[in-house]
Amino acid sequence: MIKPTIDAHVHLNTPSRGKMEKAVDEGVSFLSINTDIPFFPSLSDQKRVALQLAEEYPGRVRFITSFSVEGWEDEHWETKALNEIKKGLDDGAAGVKIWKNIGMDLKDQHGDFVMIDHPKFDSIFQYLEDNGILVIGHLGEPKNCWLPLDEMTVDSDREYFSKHPQYHMHLHPNYPTYEKQIFARDQRLKKHKNLKFVGLHLASLEWNVDAVSNWLDTFPNTMTDLAERICHLQYQATIDHKKVKSFIMNHQDRLIYGTDVIDDGSLSESEIQRKFENLWQSHWDFFSSGKTLSAPEFKDSFNGLELEKSILEKIFHTNAQKTYGFQPLTT
Repeated sequence: MIKPTIDAHVHLNTPSRGKMEKAVDEGVSFLSINTDIPFFPSLSDQKRVALQLAEEYPGRVRFITSFSVEGWEDEHWETKALNEIKKGLDDGAAGVKIWKNIGMDLKDQHGDFVMIDHPKFDSIFQYLEDNGILVIGHLGEPKNCWLPLDEMTVDSDREYFSKHPQYHMHLHPNYPTYEKQIFARDQRLKKHKNLKFVGLHLASLEWNVDAVSNWLDTFPNTMTDLAERICHLQYQATIDHKKVKSFIMNHQDRLIYGTDVIDDGSLSESEIQRKFENLWQSHWDFFSSGKTLSAPEFKDSFNGLELEKSILEKIFHTNAQKTYGFQPLTT
C-alpha cells in the first residue's frame, strides 16, 4: 500500500496494541466510528477507547461521535441528543454518525417506524448544517438484505444476515422497504443542501456503480466510503470491468477507503493484525494491480483496476485526510 494510508472506517472498541503496532509498521491511520449498536460497548466507552489510542499513538486515530435514540418519545430528547453530539465534538470528534437503527428499528408511540426524514430530526440536522459539522450515515442496508440468502450476490452479506436475522429484511416484510430507506435519506439531504455528508458503504447503493454515480451527481456536497463493499465492486468487475474502473476514475475525489473491521476483543493480537494485513493487501491489489484476482465472497475471478498512483493516493489517503481532518504524521 501507499504510505501514509488512512483506513477511514473501523471500530476500535478495545485498547489492544496489536492493531496499532501493525498500523505504525504499515503507515496506516484509523478513523474509529462510534456507533449506537446494541452489541457494541456504550458510546461513552467507545469514545474513551478512541481517545486513549489517539493519545498513545499521536496522529494515528481520529473518531466519529454519535448519539442515542433512547427516550425518543420524551419531549426533551432533541435537547439531550444535541448535548450528546456537542460533547463528542468538544472531545475532538471529526463528525457525527447516523446509524440504520433509524429506519430499521426505532418506532414511535403508534408502532410506526421512524425514518431519518422525520421532523423530529430537523433541529439536529439544522444545527449540524449551520455549523458545518460533518455527518456520516449508514442508512438502509445492501439491497441483498431484502433478498433470500441464496439469492444474495456476495457471501459477506449472506454470512452477516444469517448471523443477524433481525437485520435481514427478507424475513421482515412489515419493515420499510429498501426503496423507502433510500428515499428517506435522500429527502433529508434535499432539505439540507449544504450539509457535509458521507454516505457510508457506497451510500447503500453498492449493487450498481451507476446508482452510486447518480447519487454523487445529485448531491454534490457528499462523499462515499468503500467500507465492507469493495467485494461488490469486485463482483461487478466480473461483469463489466470497464464500467467499474470508469466509476472510480470519474469520482476519484469523492471515494474514501475503509475496511469496517470491528476490533471487539474476539481476536487475539496476532489475529487482528493478520486480519488488517490481509484486507489491506487484497484491497490494494484490486485497486493498484492488473492481476487476475479472486475474492472469498463469490466464485468468479476478476482483474484488478490498475489505477494511476494519483488516484490511489486520493482513495487511500488524501480524500480521508481532507474529509476527516487528519493531520500529517510526524513520525
